[in-house]
Amino acid sequence: MLTAKQFEEINAAKLAAEGVLLNNSSGPFHHLPRTAGWGYPEPYTRDLLFSILGIASTHNMQLYDSIKSVLKGLAITQTVHGHIPSIVYDPNNLGASDTTPLFLMAVGIYRKMTGNTNFLGRAVNKSLRWMTYQSPTDDGVVAQQPTSDWRDEQWVLGYGLYVNAIYHNALQLLGYQERADRLANGVNILFANEDQYYALWTYKLYHSGKFDLLGNSLAILSGIASSQKADAIIDWVESSCKSMQKEGQLAIDLPPNFFPFIYPGDREWHERYNQYNQPGDYHNGGIWPFVCGFYIAALVKA
Repeated sequence: MLTAKQFEEINAAKLAAEGVLLNNSSGPFHHLPRTAGWGYPEPYTRDLLFSILGIASTHNMQLYDSIKSVLKGLAITQTVHGHIPSIVYDPNNLGASDTTPLFLMAVGIYRKMTGNTNFLGRAVNKSLRWMTYQSPTDDGVVAQQPTSDWRDEQWVLGYGLYVNAIYHNALQLLGYQERADRLANGVNILFANEDQYYALWTYKLYHSGKFDLLGNSLAILSGIASSQKADAIIDWVESSCKSMQKEGQLAIDLPPNFFPFIYPGDREWHERYNQYNQPGDYHNGGIWPFVCGFYIAALVKA
């Protein structure tokens, strides 16, 4: 049970978060929301689509209208084949692997928020077709190019867990349960490794043994992971974080977004990591509040 003080802190955090969303709801580019209140003024697609998870809990019509403008804008700027650009108003800013499944997920959430079950039907169908053709083996599990998802300095090769977990969520929200089940089955076959968690990526005979906190949290939330698998993932995270704290690799009681870290000389190390992705930094084991938020949600689900 929460104490009165804890409940007060949580409520204050919720009000503050809603205040940030309201502050960001209209920016300098076509009156679209801005990505960050005192940072990026541009309407970056993936950031704004993730924000619908908070907006949906507010029941605030101003925020509902702001995310509606994002979704309608993306329906206009999506490519002829249904791919979603990385900046809402720019149809030429293309190449991300996660923007299209995030668009589908966000539309599914918006439909549930408003009861408008046909919202952006044509755009959704185009994006669903795009996602179908991202599966090299035509079994529903989608592949991606390296550095094409939110980890712009992390190499995810072939089938990425995070992208497939988002897509699984989207299919369920839009009512395509049979396709979602087929995708979940593929993930459970392809991404299983010798550890308790799902691999960061896999392709043919190759895979990463590293742990992706966001991807595994989404796999728990979407139902890809069984209750037993979810328990195993969480137990592994908690015990690994305690070990990292004892070894001086982790300063606080929050899980990094990615570990074990990649070090110079490791097979997965790239030259650019010297500048952008040192062990324990950024996408190579940094602590990201929004990712920790998904882990907390996964703990509640489990």
